[in-house]
Amino acid sequence: MADKIVIMLLTVDLDRYGTLGAPFFQATVAAAMDLEVEMYFAGESTRLLIRGFAETIHPGTAREKSVYSFMQDAHDAGARLYACAGAMEENGLTVENAIPEMDGMRGGGGFIAEVIEPNVVTLTY
Repeated sequence: MADKIVIMLLTVDLDRYGTLGAPFFQATVAAAMDLEVEMYFAGESTRLLIRGFAETIHPGTAREKSVYSFMQDAHDAGARLYACAGAMEENGLTVENAIPEMDGMRGGGGFIAEVIEPNVVTLTY
């Protein structure tokens, strides 16, 4: 059985709001199951880490909960959120405008080092 889940958000479509809750819901569930959870934001998904951006996106038509609320749930459950350092400038993310839940920056080497470890499961979105 896995001890850790690593989630990569690389090809998420920020215009398809209905798909944006699932990665964070699954991260919350995994953390609640006492798994170590790391989420990596690369490419355009780094925009979700900009303060105020994910608060305006709602994955459901009822608009009851924002994507940011799902992100907070995952972080509160223990998931760590990392921005791809190389994608930050391209997508307008800085340390100054980042959400407080962002745990830091990691590049491709950090991601690869995690996913090749034994007992790690990788999910990609």
